[in-house]
Amino acid sequence: MAKIPVTVLVTGAAGQIGDAIVPMIARGIMLGPDQPVILHLLDIEQAAESLHGIRMELTDAALPLLKGVVATTDVVEACKDVNIAVMLGGSPRKEITLRKHMLSTNVSIYKAQALALEEHAAADCKVLVVANPANTNALILKQFAPSIPKKNITCLTRLDHNRALGQIADRLKIHISDIKNVIIWGNHSTTQYPDVNHVTFTTRNGERPVREHVADDHWGHGFPWECILMVLMGFHLALFTLFLLNVRKGNGQLCRGSRLMSSRGQ
Repeated sequence: MAKIPVTVLVTGAAGQIGDAIVPMIARGIMLGPDQPVILHLLDIEQAAESLHGIRMELTDAALPLLKGVVATTDVVEACKDVNIAVMLGGSPRKEITLRKHMLSTNVSIYKAQALALEEHAAADCKVLVVANPANTNALILKQFAPSIPKKNITCLTRLDHNRALGQIADRLKIHISDIKNVIIWGNHSTTQYPDVNHVTFTTRNGERPVREHVADDHWGHGFPWECILMVLMGFHLALFTLFLLNVRKGNGQLCRGSRLMSSRGQ
């Protein structure tokens, strides 16, 4: 018996990430090879032409699981009967843009989308927030869409986790698969806390705490005030502080080598 199609909303669908994941959803990679989908693609007016192009590409692909496509700049039309919402869209971040400046713009964006989901989405709607600051955007959405159960709203901060994981692996000259228990606390911003206090890595003699092996050299490089930190904070604390700053500042560094990215804010 054929399954009932699931309506999936993707905001910021005309962006780089949207262009990449929309075909994957349509091919069944997200919901399974036997789950039909109806795609609702939302973006801003300036991206309407690109949005139309993505719709044409989906039509040309003749994907068996794709039962319909709505490409629109109207948030109400986009949110109608949505079962799953993937929130990629947000204020684009440039290299010099701070999270607090992004937040003021994203509040209006997420308030409007939350109100539309509250009024027009399916009762069992599930929401995944990707656009940063993801935690705060998820909170805004929860505030203005109170009928959506809290357990149905989540967000991604995997980038920060992976960045911390990569720095630890690079520092200890080991593979990331040997590292466990990296934790990121807080929002995707300069206030986040990458926690290595519980991190272990696998050795020939069993698992060892990372903390035992990171206090013999500088953690990061490129900070002109490393020596000041050493004096003011003490050697070990300064090393860990440099690690925190490397993880927190990584997004701004990535901006230098890439175009505007609305969803991850990198």
